[in-house]
Amino acid sequence: MVAFSKPAQNFSFQQSSTVWARGEWSAVSVANFFRIPVLLGLITLGLFINGTLMLIGTKIFRLMKTGMALLFFTTLAAAQPFTIAHRGASGYVPEHTREAKVMAHAMGAEFIEQDVVLSKDDVPVVLHDIHLETTSDVAMRFPGRKRADGRYYALDFTLLELRQLSMHERTDHKTGKPVYPNRFPATMGGFRILTLDEELEVIAGLNRSTGRVAGIYPEIKQPTWHRKEGRDISSVVLRVLAKHGYTTKEHACYLQCFEYGELKRLRHELGWKGRLIFLAGNKTKIDLAELAKVVDGIGPSIGAIVSGTQVTDLTARAHAFGLEVHPHTLRVDDLPKGIQTSDELMRLLVDEAKVDALFTDFPDVTVNGLKKAARP
Repeated sequence: MVAFSKPAQNFSFQQSSTVWARGEWSAVSVANFFRIPVLLGLITLGLFINGTLMLIGTKIFRLMKTGMALLFFTTLAAAQPFTIAHRGASGYVPEHTREAKVMAHAMGAEFIEQDVVLSKDDVPVVLHDIHLETTSDVAMRFPGRKRADGRYYALDFTLLELRQLSMHERTDHKTGKPVYPNRFPATMGGFRILTLDEELEVIAGLNRSTGRVAGIYPEIKQPTWHRKEGRDISSVVLRVLAKHGYTTKEHACYLQCFEYGELKRLRHELGWKGRLIFLAGNKTKIDLAELAKVVDGIGPSIGAIVSGTQVTDLTARAHAFGLEVHPHTLRVDDLPKGIQTSDELMRLLVDEAKVDALFTDFPDVTVNGLKKAARP
């Protein structure tokens, strides 16, 4: 196995259903692709050519004995920017619903994001906020359950109760009006909340049935707040990730958080060996040297990368420390001031700023746009 290395970010081989390759993806069943004679021939060839092929053949044999699927992929000579589906295909259907994630996968997103909070019974569920009222009918269904601040917190509801909620398009907390009025009608509900475990099962199922590996991109939401409430959300999330085979940098998973202290805790105290992303927001003055000791990349806002029709030096400075740059979020219905089209924005981000990936509410637009803008 060739391990991940900065900045090339190329991979060759991994025995998990969670492996990935930058830019080009494929998956095959061991039972269908390899026959025993071919396997033995491969191992024999490895013995004569080099130890690496022999090791690969041994791993294939072990996988066949356990009936697991082997994912085989090829890498590009130069890594190209990839698409991260922001809360799924959230520009088309309500965020973080099963429908949004399936749609994002079908549109070709290389990674699909999961924001994670805890329920009252410590089940990690996929929600962008620790509050519920802006994306569900919680106020109507449980009118007496709000806190003194008038908000309904996911942490105050069991999973059984959360499953009773009808999820809908995001509305403004103060006005109750849709944040994006031309998206899916906010009055139409019927969507259900997913647990992190359920969502990872859905993605794994789609990876298998389509033959295309999409990775995951979970965010640990407000870990300090959760700890003040007596909950360790990071430990819970890591257990679920490990259950689904996401444990190292060879697996198709980026774990993100806005709190650098929690990222250090994940790496040093909790022993997370996978990739980490520091969500920097609008910050441009960042101690990149310090960050590079812990994380693999940063997630700034697009505004920290593109100012008007010019690009800042943040990406170049981050790359100098071996850090990837994954800005958020491309929305065709909410482009930055001075930008006329999503293609123009992607040209600035890819050709000029040279970002490594891009969060988007519209995976199809971004997948196609990145192909046009992809640097050689």
